[in-house]
Amino acid sequence: MILTKLNQILAVEKGVKADVQRKVTDANTLIQKAPLLSGISRTYQPIDDEGEQLPPESTRVQVQAEQVLRDVTVTLTRLFDVTATKDVANCSAKADIVVDGATLVRDVPVTYLLFLEKQLADLHGLISRLPTLDPSETWSLDGNTDTWRTEPVRTTRTKKVPRNHVLAEATDKHPAQVQVFTEDVVVGYWTRVAFSGALPQRRVNELLTRLTKLQEAVKFAREEANGTQITDQRVGEALFGYLLG
Repeated sequence: MILTKLNQILAVEKGVKADVQRKVTDANTLIQKAPLLSGISRTYQPIDDEGEQLPPESTRVQVQAEQVLRDVTVTLTRLFDVTATKDVANCSAKADIVVDGATLVRDVPVTYLLFLEKQLADLHGLISRLPTLDPSETWSLDGNTDTWRTEPVRTTRTKKVPRNHVLAEATDKHPAQVQVFTEDVVVGYWTRVAFSGALPQRRVNELLTRLTKLQEAVKFAREEANGTQITDQRVGEALFGYLLG
C-alpha cells in the first residue's frame, strides 16, 4: 500500500494528462503512416547460371501496431491510476469551515469546497457593486415602506407677478410714465422626502468583511482537505490487462 496526499496527486495530474495527450496524438499519427508498418523481402534468381545476378532487397517493418498500443497503455495506466486516486480521495477528503474560531459547517467534501470558492467569488463581485446611499443626505429606515428615507426638507414655490413702477406721475400735458417688471412671489411650499432602496456604506463594508473571512475559511478548509493522506489506486493494470488479453 502506497500512501500519499491528495494535493500531491493534484500537482501531478495536469502533467500526466498532458503527457497522455501528446503520446496518444503521436500514436494516432504513427499508425496512419502505412509505409512504416510495411516490410518486404525480395530475392532474385536468374534462369540459368549465365544470367545476371541481382542482390536481394528488403525493407524492415519499423512500426508494430501492437507495440504502439502497449506503449500508449503504459501512459494511460498512469493517468487512470492518478485519476482514480484523486476521485476516491475526493470521497473521503473533508474539512471543517471555521470562522473566528466558530465551526460553521463540519466535514465538508473537498469537491464542495471548490464549488463554494467559485460561488463566493461571484457573490463578492455582486456585493461590491451594491448601490449605496448618498452620503450627502441624512437617512433613516422607514418601517412602513422598509426603505430608507431622508428628513423632510421644505422649499418655497414662487410665481412671477407683474408689477408697475411709476417713473413720472401723469400731468395735464403728459401721461404717467410707468415701467412694468415682474416680481417673484411665494405662492406655496414643497415638502420633499427622498426614498431609497440602496444600502448604507457601512452595511456593504460589513458584508464584504464577513464574506472575505468566509472565503479565507473555505480556502483554508480546502487546503486542509487536500492534505488528507490517501492510498494510491492501481486500476489501470487490471483494465488494460483485460483489454490486451
